[in-house]
Amino acid sequence: MKGLTMLAKLTQLVIIGGLLSLGVTGCGTTAGNPATSSSAKSLSADRAFSTSNAASPLGTNTNEILESDASVPFIDLMRAAMPFQEASPWLTKGNVTYDSDGWPVNLNGGQAGTRFLSNLPAAVIPEGTYTVLYDGEGEIQYLNDAALIERKVGYDTITLAAGNDGIFNASLLILRSNPQNYVRNIRILPPGGICSSNSFQRVASASGCGGDFKSFVEHANSIVFNPDFMAFMKDFRAIRFMNMSGVTRSTERTWADRNQLNKATWGGKEGSRGAPVEIQVELANRLNADPWFTLPHGADDNYVRQYATYVKQHLNSNLKPHIEYSNETWNTIFTQGNHMIDMGLKLGLDTHAQRAGHRYYSQRSVEIFKIWEEVFGGTQRLVRILSGWTINDKLTETVLSHKDAYKHADAFAVGPYVFGGHAEVRTIKSVDDALGLITNPVYRYSHDKVMGYIRMQKAITDKYGIQLMAYEAGQGLVDFHTKTDDEFPNPLLFAANRDPRMRGIYDRFLNGWKAEGGTLMMHYTAPRTFTKHGPWGTKEYITQPLSQAPKYQALLDFIRSTPCWWNDCKR
Repeated sequence: MKGLTMLAKLTQLVIIGGLLSLGVTGCGTTAGNPATSSSAKSLSADRAFSTSNAASPLGTNTNEILESDASVPFIDLMRAAMPFQEASPWLTKGNVTYDSDGWPVNLNGGQAGTRFLSNLPAAVIPEGTYTVLYDGEGEIQYLNDAALIERKVGYDTITLAAGNDGIFNASLLILRSNPQNYVRNIRILPPGGICSSNSFQRVASASGCGGDFKSFVEHANSIVFNPDFMAFMKDFRAIRFMNMSGVTRSTERTWADRNQLNKATWGGKEGSRGAPVEIQVELANRLNADPWFTLPHGADDNYVRQYATYVKQHLNSNLKPHIEYSNETWNTIFTQGNHMIDMGLKLGLDTHAQRAGHRYYSQRSVEIFKIWEEVFGGTQRLVRILSGWTINDKLTETVLSHKDAYKHADAFAVGPYVFGGHAEVRTIKSVDDALGLITNPVYRYSHDKVMGYIRMQKAITDKYGIQLMAYEAGQGLVDFHTKTDDEFPNPLLFAANRDPRMRGIYDRFLNGWKAEGGTLMMHYTAPRTFTKHGPWGTKEYITQPLSQAPKYQALLDFIRSTPCWWNDCKR
């Protein structure tokens, strides 16, 4: 804990029957082995705070929790697995019944399955011997790139190896389970561990440490996060949890609807997946990074108050919650966009449907900000963010001016992307053409044009006396019409993102953002594979070498050469 005494709170993790829960405690240390007992154990979290992000000007977005997420944020692979219910009829078969956390209670003659790795590069996690822990009585079968080595009561040993295709796919089936003591609390844990003095580096064995080795199997309950993920995240000053929290098309309304720690998995489809707030706060604390929370569009006042209360009680006191109501509420491809319109028209905020939605977003945002202010006893520790569309100045004016919303906000955020144009990406014939979409000023979303939009937005935020931020930003070379990863023009778009020239494009983009007066930028996004949905990842997978990731090179260049420049930015 040397040098970290200014951090007011430390978080204790408790395993209860293999389920993670979080609470506030001091610096005590207690050891425990989840493999040998399912009784309650108090385990101090491994506290390894980032020391390199205090003056960083950049934040990062997270990814959705999925078995195909190449950022692999959690040590326990089950955390991002597909829910058993969603694996029907391919893996889950028959009339299976479940408990409230999603564990199969009674197979009723069928089987319950899940996929916990999907279409991931072999290097994303170590190949080798993994340990599967579980409570209850039954039998688990392993499929695809997972194979059983040895079975004991509540303890299976398996191998994970990607095979000749170099791609990880792995599933499991619960074939037999005692309904009176059903299989539950499955944890899939890797070989090796960390040195307690450095939670940002994975080591193969105790020989890699000076006597302070903590294996993943014995200490998964306190390690929680993949050290490779932590090593990537440590340079960013802020974390936007929009994707990780599952806010897009969220169905959460009340506090009881939220995802909780004891849920079988936090992965799954839109509307149900997402990491609990406890996990978001814990990650922010360990990284010493400001959390950017995105609240669900349907959250009621009590949900907001309970959320704010948890953050107030558990977030390290030197960190500032960044508060945003939903994501891209102007964008009607999302349910939240239509929700804004419906509510705005219902309340008679405007006769024009979209403008009514913009006004409702502004109004509800301020209501949410005020709840947080009540919980935190003022605005000093909060960063209240309204957001809009980069190219739409009228939307910005509406959101900021509606009932003087700007007086209750600290920043307005946009999402500047450089990509030329949606139609233009289908006209390219080479990587040079793809990069030219960004560098040639004739295109609507070229670098020069986007800098003009930023300049336009900065003039508006200056008028209202608030900061200009970026909730997302980066390259946007994607064709949303393609059906497969290898369909034209995807291979060219992927190659453009891998091209060394992308580093220079990013360098110009980041410095342009600063020159135009922007403040905190949240790059989009954490490492993820390039797919038909776009080559968004800063890297293509969490362990990809820096030499192969020109976007990541540019982000690190900027962080290390350009300390944050706005008032009160340094912690």
